[in-house]
Amino acid sequence: MSCTALSFFSLFIFVLISLDSSIGNVQLVQAGNPNYRDALAKSILFFQGQRSGNLPSGAAQQITWRSNSGLSDGRFAQVDLTGGYYDAGDNVKFNFPMAFTTTMLSWGALEYGKKMGPQLASTRAAIRWSATYLLKCARATLNRLYVGVGDPNIDHKCWERPEDMDTSRTVYWVSPSNPGSDVAGETAAALAAASMVFRKVDSKYSKLLLSTAKKVFQFAIQYRGAYSDSLGSAVCPFYCSYSGYKDELVWGAAWLLRATNDAFYFNFLKSMGAGDSPDIFSWDNKFAGAYVLLSRRAVLNNDKNFDSYKQQAEQFMCGILPNSPSSSTQYTQGGLIYKLPGSNLQYVTSITFLLTTYSKYMSARKHTFNCGNLVVTSSALRNLAKRQVDYILGVNPLKMSYMVGYGPYYPKRIHHRGSSLPSLDSHPQTIGCDGGFQPFFYSSNPNPNILVGAVVGGPNQNDGFPDDRADYSHSEPATYINGAIVGPLAYFAGSKSQ
Repeated sequence: MSCTALSFFSLFIFVLISLDSSIGNVQLVQAGNPNYRDALAKSILFFQGQRSGNLPSGAAQQITWRSNSGLSDGRFAQVDLTGGYYDAGDNVKFNFPMAFTTTMLSWGALEYGKKMGPQLASTRAAIRWSATYLLKCARATLNRLYVGVGDPNIDHKCWERPEDMDTSRTVYWVSPSNPGSDVAGETAAALAAASMVFRKVDSKYSKLLLSTAKKVFQFAIQYRGAYSDSLGSAVCPFYCSYSGYKDELVWGAAWLLRATNDAFYFNFLKSMGAGDSPDIFSWDNKFAGAYVLLSRRAVLNNDKNFDSYKQQAEQFMCGILPNSPSSSTQYTQGGLIYKLPGSNLQYVTSITFLLTTYSKYMSARKHTFNCGNLVVTSSALRNLAKRQVDYILGVNPLKMSYMVGYGPYYPKRIHHRGSSLPSLDSHPQTIGCDGGFQPFFYSSNPNPNILVGAVVGGPNQNDGFPDDRADYSHSEPATYINGAIVGPLAYFAGSKSQ
């Protein structure tokens, strides 16, 4: 980046964060005027395209180019493990990121459900689809938590529709002798969060989710260890627990505390001591999310027992804000948070969720905090979050929406098997393991099926995007990218008239 560009970018970010919020918002709206309600509806619709199992009929399954798949999942272990979501563009069910997706969708419904309007029912349906699968994984066998279906090393050598899968649907689990505190902690968080979503609309289901969450969390803390150590190449390098499992234990306890208000979980959190201070939030590292979740009591209720989490949440924000003296976050020239080259938008959407949520808490109590000599207001966090959402929806140097099917210009060649291969209706013949590479994967043609609402990995650090199916780090969508953007989209959809 040239000195001139850097100076311009620094000025742009300073204006974005520092100007009166109403002026800043007008500028951003004029730049692209995103339709947040449309984007919200599409971001949730995406999950129908990721469904595994026996699909519903009619209006409950609007992604009509998808059909039933994975109907024998679990058979190797003599259990029913049908359902759930394929994590991204492949045909594997990885429970670690799926559970995180479920937790984030649930958090979004809890924080922003009143702003979702008619999309709240669709969000609940998306949560139920994965939560019911996670229940099966937790309840199928005593002292065993199933954590995945499908051999990723074999699956990743294939390019076939999920409806045609002829690869091994190997079943993976953790147990007392092969522990997985990380995947168990995240599963407990997902079930606890989902239990609150259904508390007033399906109390029986809610109670089952919560009672199962408690048992899974007990399993996580009683038999400690990382699931990547237990399962090796079945989950690594795909979804290794790089950050260890302490963050999932904190995250799981935080969600169970919110769901139950049981002092056991508060005492457990205290026993865990101080956690790391990351400048990232993702399916792997949950510390920042736990801090924001726990800070809610400190900010909204002035509960001094949670002040340390408020301080850690604010330290995280200071590491994200571009004009903070302790910022450790890189931005592209176009204003996008840039953390890592592989699927960067997963970090953008997750961090943006924390920005809007902490801003919401701050706004309710007119709370401010300091990053060095910089006074941070709720509108500063909101403006930065809005810039990220607007960038994803097309307010960027390429004027490209990184949500498929949203806006006039979006990725057409996403790295996704079902989207890139003809549907059963148009091509009823089976496409075998390697049958999809030619002529489909290597084709320069747009994908025949539009995976509406899918948010892809996103642009590179120079705001460039090649729209290349083979470039999975930029062109592959994932459930956990979408799971995190639903909340911010609902927040902005409910904040302006459309």
